Amino acid sequence: MENLRSRLSFGKKADDVKLRKRNSRLYSKEDESLENGALGVRVLVFSVVFRLVNCLLVRTSFVPDEYWQSLEVSHRMVFNYGYLTWEWKAGIRGFVYPLFYACLYKILLFLNHDSVHLLIWLPRIAQALLAAFADTKFFFLIRSLENHDTARWTFFCHMVSWFSWFCCTRTLTNSTETILTCLALYYFPLPGSKTHSSKKYLALVSLAVIVRPTALIVWFPLLMHHFWQEEHKLRLVTHNYIPIGTLALVISALIDCVFYKKWTLVQFNFLKLNIFHGVADFYGSHPWHWYFSQGFAVVIGPHLPFFLHGSILAFRKYKILLAAVVWTIVVYSFLPHKEFRFIYPVLPFCMVFCGTSLAHLTARRRSAAAFLLVANLIPALYTGLVHQRGTLDVMIHIQKLCDVKGNSTQPQPDVLFLMPCHSTPFYSHIHCPLKMRFLECPPDLGEEGYFDESDRFYEDPLLWLRTSFPYKSSLPTHLVLFNVLEKEIFAFLQRNEFVRTAEIFHTHFPEGKVGGSIFIYERH
Repeated sequence: MENLRSRLSFGKKADDVKLRKRNSRLYSKEDESLENGALGVRVLVFSVVFRLVNCLLVRTSFVPDEYWQSLEVSHRMVFNYGYLTWEWKAGIRGFVYPLFYACLYKILLFLNHDSVHLLIWLPRIAQALLAAFADTKFFFLIRSLENHDTARWTFFCHMVSWFSWFCCTRTLTNSTETILTCLALYYFPLPGSKTHSSKKYLALVSLAVIVRPTALIVWFPLLMHHFWQEEHKLRLVTHNYIPIGTLALVISALIDCVFYKKWTLVQFNFLKLNIFHGVADFYGSHPWHWYFSQGFAVVIGPHLPFFLHGSILAFRKYKILLAAVVWTIVVYSFLPHKEFRFIYPVLPFCMVFCGTSLAHLTARRRSAAAFLLVANLIPALYTGLVHQRGTLDVMIHIQKLCDVKGNSTQPQPDVLFLMPCHSTPFYSHIHCPLKMRFLECPPDLGEEGYFDESDRFYEDPLLWLRTSFPYKSSLPTHLVLFNVLEKEIFAFLQRNEFVRTAEIFHTHFPEGKVGGSIFIYERH
């Protein structure tokens, strides 16, 4: 009897121990879930605040596509006036990307709050919020792959990057491509990843390719790596690659069909004109080694030594990310037309190696972090607040002419931009149907009677002006030009009674046809 009691007592104790262990595991899981939730909120709030400040402190122009391939198109879609560049006439741009901003514009119009300030800033704020969401996902991706310390330093490297600061809140397809790449990477089956979802990452990659077809260059080695590592290859292709890719193309084609009013496959047109016909070369070419000798070093900036160090440390674990970086740079090196922004989507990949490097520099970590912060802060603030700001500031002056347009007692404004084509934004930044024109510069697509108006003007500015405006009655009321042009056309300005009414700073580094200041002349 006593033995039976002791056995029962021992069994009860064993059950109590099991129960306590099970409860302990449950509590630890709950605690971990709560901890992750609280951390997620903190990281998201920090990222949102950081990117909103980032957005407000970027007041300069970068490249024309920031406006002409997004906001200008969106403005036309909603308000029925706005300029479409040759790309839209040739059918090499898709309406999916500007449709996003058009929806924002439509909401403002519906609420009767479509002021010019909101039309300019709301898309930028939306871009900043998307960037903040991608930042948060990036942090939790690294946290699932590495320890908290490495994740923290990787996130630090990512957030202090001067080029990310300069680009991520802009309405560029490259910025959205990078955001989508960051989000897709969260679901990609990296070694040790706990957030893998083939359908989710492929859907995001497909969206990135629709926004910018060249996103396929970045993702090609990653897609091949996934295919090679996957046990059920046929299932991956038939259940994921083909249906998701096909659905994305169909949706893109349907949207473009609605706005082009005909069946248009922009992805095919994009490749045909840019790769096979070399239209991109029209906008300039660089030597094959440009990305290796200049481009990549500028984009990654002060992070470069940490990237090289981290590549040695984490080569085995993240060799597919390193392969994607090298592959992207090599492929773009074969294309004559090169720009810094083209390789922006691989920057988050590079930050994985930079964070690994900082995490291993235990003795000099704080000094290295301070160096990165200061070395990135200076170019971030200068390029965001000072360099190339005149082409945005001049539109504030032009927008004031909208008030004159409504006044029947004064001559109706007529603005001519005597600048390299697409130097400034257009109707999306004044939001009124003001009469404006600029020097056109479409590439030669083999059409009869082709000529480049911009080139003809700069060959002989005075001759072009005399030919274009033979009578005083045909003259514009306002001219906008860079200061370097003033001497060449001074006789025309004086003879036709144009008076300089504004001088706007643009850059400390004038180059060629782009001057350090912008002048506005008004005819009296």
